[in-house]
Amino acid sequence: MALRDESKRTMRVAVVGCAHGELDKIFATVRHVEASEGLKIDLLLCCGDFQAVRNELDLQSLACPPKYRSMNSFWKYYAGIETAPCTTVFIGGNHEASNYLWELYYGGWVAPNIYYLGAAGVIWFGGLRIGGLSGIYKQHDYHRGHFERPPYNLNELRSVFHVREYDVHKLLQIKEPIDIFMSHDWPQGIAQCGDLQGLLRYKPFLQQEIADNVLGSVPARNVLLNLKPSYWFSAHLHAKFAAIVKHGDEKTTKFLALDKCLPGRPFLQVFDFPTADGTLEVTYDKEWLGITRAYHSCFPLERVVRTRACSDIKIHRDWVENLSLTKSLIPSSFQQTAPIYDPHRKLTGPTGVLSTGHAQNPQTEYFLDLLQLPYLLDATPGRAQAGPVVDFNEIRLEDEEEHEKGCTVADPNEIVLANDDTDATLR
Repeated sequence: MALRDESKRTMRVAVVGCAHGELDKIFATVRHVEASEGLKIDLLLCCGDFQAVRNELDLQSLACPPKYRSMNSFWKYYAGIETAPCTTVFIGGNHEASNYLWELYYGGWVAPNIYYLGAAGVIWFGGLRIGGLSGIYKQHDYHRGHFERPPYNLNELRSVFHVREYDVHKLLQIKEPIDIFMSHDWPQGIAQCGDLQGLLRYKPFLQQEIADNVLGSVPARNVLLNLKPSYWFSAHLHAKFAAIVKHGDEKTTKFLALDKCLPGRPFLQVFDFPTADGTLEVTYDKEWLGITRAYHSCFPLERVVRTRACSDIKIHRDWVENLSLTKSLIPSSFQQTAPIYDPHRKLTGPTGVLSTGHAQNPQTEYFLDLLQLPYLLDATPGRAQAGPVVDFNEIRLEDEEEHEKGCTVADPNEIVLANDDTDATLR
């Protein structure tokens, strides 16, 4: 690790790929890095498949075959048994407790010190402006509204985490610079901007998708080319891959995808930001608040999106500017909204919030009250089925079985750290 000028405060940000609910292992790695390197990590970013599963009921909203459904370790942080060692911010992927994340569509604390960025969102932390887009891109759902409501049927379990045009369009309204952006799947075309042959040696089954230029997310590519963030982090494909994107106006984006949390796999990387200055707390982004307020009136909550006129962003940005500065800090007002998991006892009796459909999260209510907006997340759209019902026993989790062939897995008791020479890799 390069020496630094201790007279200047350097903020250290750790980034991880797919978490798959393994918070104990991820946080153990963070603590190991801190102890072995003699440093303090200020912020941890997770690029999806976080799996904020609070109890057995949440497993019903986790889109994966039953044999892969496991409580893992998030529930201990939700229950307050364990605490994250540093502020943790994550986006959603394609294997999430979607019912819980829907409660916090605009973002919020899923547990003490663990913040969800929302379906799309922008925040500040330590002088860094951080944005993100949750879910993965599927063209057939992209132009639909957010019509899914818990409890989800089998089709909705999959469609609920598909990226929607509405959220991407809001991101494309951002004009001020972004330091870090996160997406779960990779932006389309990013594979051609790095060591393509190295990627194909590790993931040869991607060759045809790359050749056809269908690997990755088209909306994420549009966001990348429009926002031009300094850094872009992704996960999903379970591979470490670095690339550099030159935008033609002397701006560049350093892209890094990381692996999933498994022994011997490069799932964590630490970055130094010497110029970061600001409170080490999660705060609202005023431009994003203005965009959210302007687009609330055209929030699509049905399967078929109806054309609605959205308000002038400048009017709402000016309104946000008049908010008290004391309200820029996102309050650490986490509250439990579902039963705590008890590993010694299964939930019995009434099935709680999932059976009744929707739980209004106090954090979401506070956010909408702050912006003087109506609560819409419990609206009941038409739920007509579209296409055949999915059999989840036939769904293969990407990279869980045959993709593991040929990969060497280290001793599961050994914590393997990512390489620290990121700047050399992202030259």
